[in-house]
Amino acid sequence: MESYRFGTTSVHVTPIGLGLAALGRPGYINLDHAVDLNQNYSIDAMQEHANSVLDQAYQLGVRYFDAARSYGLAERFLGSWLDSRGILPQNVTVGSKWGYTYTADWQVEAEKHEVKEHTREVLRRQWVESLNELDEYLDLYQIHSATFESGVLENQEVLDELSKIKHNGTLIGLTVSGPQQAEVIERALKIKLDGLLLFDSIQATWNLLEKSSGKALENAHQAGLGVIIKEALANGRLTERNHDPKFAGNIEILQNHAKRLNTTIDALALASVLEQPWVDVVLSGAATIEHIRSNVKALELTLDVEAESELRKLTEPPDVYWEKRGKLSWN
Repeated sequence: MESYRFGTTSVHVTPIGLGLAALGRPGYINLDHAVDLNQNYSIDAMQEHANSVLDQAYQLGVRYFDAARSYGLAERFLGSWLDSRGILPQNVTVGSKWGYTYTADWQVEAEKHEVKEHTREVLRRQWVESLNELDEYLDLYQIHSATFESGVLENQEVLDELSKIKHNGTLIGLTVSGPQQAEVIERALKIKLDGLLLFDSIQATWNLLEKSSGKALENAHQAGLGVIIKEALANGRLTERNHDPKFAGNIEILQNHAKRLNTTIDALALASVLEQPWVDVVLSGAATIEHIRSNVKALELTLDVEAESELRKLTEPPDVYWEKRGKLSWN
């Protein structure tokens, strides 16, 4: 798998990265998440399971790995794996995120799985926690789900703290979610400290169902930011695990073109993201070895005119997409 510079930064990434949202904690909103973990939620078992997926991803050429403080023990699992395999920091690029605190206490069901707080105090605490787990491997630190409501992009104390981290050699990014993704990205592109853009990267949702952030991401790319795409499979909605009768027609479209192009539905969906010229990395949310093997098939695929035309029919209005995502259950 080819590696290349991430935006205008000095680090290198691969077109497919591995996100650890589904590997670092027992509960997540991906469809059939319990099946992926074989309902074995002990910490040792989940570390071993994460190791097996990470091993396969690395063998397939994946060199960007993405975690977060709120992903349970994802940072610890990743740091332990990197150390145990003797992987040198310069041979991988690692990103993590701050702003959510994991509160599920290693339970699948919880009143709250994570609590959001974008304050300087949380940033300072979680920065130290992330360094304790990832140390010299940590290349990119991202605001987790920046929104207008959290006020993080207007919080000068936080921006100054992020600037200090950046001056000490760590790239600074942000992730966005929700129907206002595009507007938040455009706001972030206006934030400068000492005449330079604060943010080195942007991570957003863009997939066959939700394309509203496309123009803003293109602008970010043109400004020199690295662009990471998350939830390319819409938390499983763009896979055969989606048994919603109302989505059956869309699944049929995906199945027909996957069969015609001799590939899988997930690879088809990921390829549609990789074809965007402003994308640097699309995250695989693989929770099993089989997932990552299937996901990387996207690199071998070029969508033809017929597929591109038909797949456009799947797009949903942003408010509809995010309402449906909000109703996905933790499992």
